[in-house]
Amino acid sequence: MASYENLLLALDSATGILTITLNRPTKLNALNAATIEEIRQSFQEALDDAAVRGIILTGSGEKAFVAGADIAELADLNEIAGRRVAERGQEAFCMIEESTKPVIAAVNGFALGGGCELAMACHLRVASENARFGQPEVNLGLIPGYGGTQRLTQLVGKAKALELMMTGDQIKADEAHRLGLANHVVPAAELLPFCEQLLKRILSKAPLAIGMVIDCVNAYYDEEKHGYQTEANSFSRCFGSEDFREGTQAFLEKRPAAFKGA
Repeated sequence: MASYENLLLALDSATGILTITLNRPTKLNALNAATIEEIRQSFQEALDDAAVRGIILTGSGEKAFVAGADIAELADLNEIAGRRVAERGQEAFCMIEESTKPVIAAVNGFALGGGCELAMACHLRVASENARFGQPEVNLGLIPGYGGTQRLTQLVGKAKALELMMTGDQIKADEAHRLGLANHVVPAAELLPFCEQLLKRILSKAPLAIGMVIDCVNAYYDEEKHGYQTEANSFSRCFGSEDFREGTQAFLEKRPAAFKGA
């Protein structure tokens, strides 16, 4: 796989799990334009690579997943440039959300601003006990620009999302879990092994069906799609797949299924 300046990529060829680590530890992995572009490129590469079956996204160091956007880079932008920044960030994060390969965020510390938005774009979020989540943009006279106003509302509900975004408050991992922002909370030393085991469980299922589940759930939140119709279309497609024939035959024969993603 390609090498990147701000990301570390490691593919386990035995499991098909690609681990992408944001690697700007001196900046607490803050998102600048170059890093966002590398995220987009790395996910495009991963989606095009048949050897990659699932992805874990995490941050380097013990303090931060991503502590936010690179404020120094944003400080001198005008309205036109600000819109371009938002659109590029949204494009990259939508690529993650719409990936038919499952993506888990291993949140190993601060996930603030753009970092919280990046975590929310992933399909699942597992937090270490020291993780902190928040959208503190109002402290800078900003709002979330990479999809945060939409995804936080979807995950925790309108009233709590408004409170978190209007106060800029940070919440601890256990509160994030209670609200539904984090799927699981584990000790820091267990974070990556837990994510790997969770992803292996998902990858043991039919790949086409997993991708369709992701697509159907995303359709629920997309005004341009009809969620029930997307579900019916995807459900019907399953019946034409080899994975469906293998899964049902394995069930009837009382043996583990050997899915091929076709």
